[in-house]
This record gives sequence, structure tokens and C-alpha cells, in this order.
Amino acid sequence: MRIITLNVNGLRSASSKGFFDWLPQQDADFICVQELKAQPENLTEAMRTPAGYSGYFHCAERKGYSGVGIYTRHAPDRVVEGTGIPEIDAEGRFLRADFGDLSVISVYLPSGSSGEHRQAAKFFFMAHFYPMLQSLAASGRDVLLCGDWNIAHQEIDLKNWRANQKNSGFLPEERRWLSTVFEELKLVDVFRKINPHPEQYTWWSNRGQAWAKNVGWRIDYQIATPGLAEAATDTSIYKSERFSDHAPLVIDYNYPL
Repeated sequence: MRIITLNVNGLRSASSKGFFDWLPQQDADFICVQELKAQPENLTEAMRTPAGYSGYFHCAERKGYSGVGIYTRHAPDRVVEGTGIPEIDAEGRFLRADFGDLSVISVYLPSGSSGEHRQAAKFFFMAHFYPMLQSLAASGRDVLLCGDWNIAHQEIDLKNWRANQKNSGFLPEERRWLSTVFEELKLVDVFRKINPHPEQYTWWSNRGQAWAKNVGWRIDYQIATPGLAEAATDTSIYKSERFSDHAPLVIDYNYPL
């Protein structure tokens, strides 16, 4: 089973950069996407159902903003749009699809970098999302949460960690919260389980020479329940082409579908 997650920073933009030409070549079972920046009526048939896949989406109410999706080669038993929390769901940040004992979730945590009001929205999301994570961890299901969490967990996960300790995405409160997700709920950062090496990033600022100099952050995750995490066999970050300011995170699992 191969699963890919990518913040596309605009699905139409990613499409124009060749994302939907690349996608069918990857032999992925599920592709989770975030930051669609599109309404349902903006999605062409090629974006909704690329070759061999069906797409499911949870769009933000605000045009050109947020939104998440899942592309799948397998028919889901159930699809759940949103968390049931109106303030979160208005921004289109959570989509779950169930396949037998497996739940695949595309999630997009808010960024707090644009000001205090957005950092407050991020903390609101974190506080209300944690009980959902508790429930998922205790469900007995194999759960995989894919997406842009907008938090670099450890110093190894961003290039300039010293300069960013007071910046959103690397705040002590954010990092502690994510540590609690891993330590108390026993959910697993699958990429880091397999790859312990530094300078493994999934997002680069468009400012300066961040991409060229690999001055990046690892803020995109596949976070799994322990049994599913144990089934992971290989991981990579695809950087040969650029569809977004993020890079696709690809993980293979020895998991029967």
C-alpha cells in the first residue's frame, strides 16, 4: 500500500505544474491533498477523477482558501467531511475515508504565521482536535492521518531552529502538543520512525533562496496508529519536480487492502 500526502497550495496551480500528469505514475492507493484553494464548482473532471482515482473533498466556505481532499483507487465504506465543530469545518480542514479496518484522514492544521488571530485559531484547532485524536487512537482501527500539521516537531525538523523558537510552527506550546500526541496517545510519526536523518524537509519558503539552499521545514506528516506504523517499509520526499512550495511525502506500507 502506497500513500502520498501533499499540500498543493492551490489544486489548480498544482495541476498547471504537472501534478495530475505525475500522480498516475506513482501507483499510490491513496493521495491526501491539502490547501485546495477551490470550491467544488472550480474542480474540473480531471481534478475530481484523475486516471484510475475517485476524489473526495471538503472545501472551505471562503473562496480560494484551505480545503482538503483524498484520491483513492478503492471504494470507501464511509466518508466523513469535517469534525462537527463549525469554526473548524468552515475552513475545510478534515476529511476521513474508511476502508474496512483502515481510516485514511486528510488534515490541514491552521498556520498562525499571519498574526495573533490566526495563532489563536491554531490553538483552538489543537485543543479541539486532541480529543478526536484520543478517540481515533483508542478506536481499535488502523488510522493514518496525513497532511500539513504546520508544526516542526524537533530541532532536526527545520534548518534554522534557533531563529524560529518564537515563531509559529516551532513554538514550545505547539511542539509540546505534538509530543503529547506521540507520547501519550502512542501515535507514530511514520517518516521519522524510518528516516532519522537531518535536512529532510517538506516545505520551503518562497522567500530568498530557501529551496536552492534547502532551508526548509518538515511540517507534513503521515501519523499512524502503532500497528499500521509497524507496517511501513519505505519513505521518500519527492523533489524532482515542484508542484507546490511543499513536496510530496511518500510512504509504502506492507498492509493488505
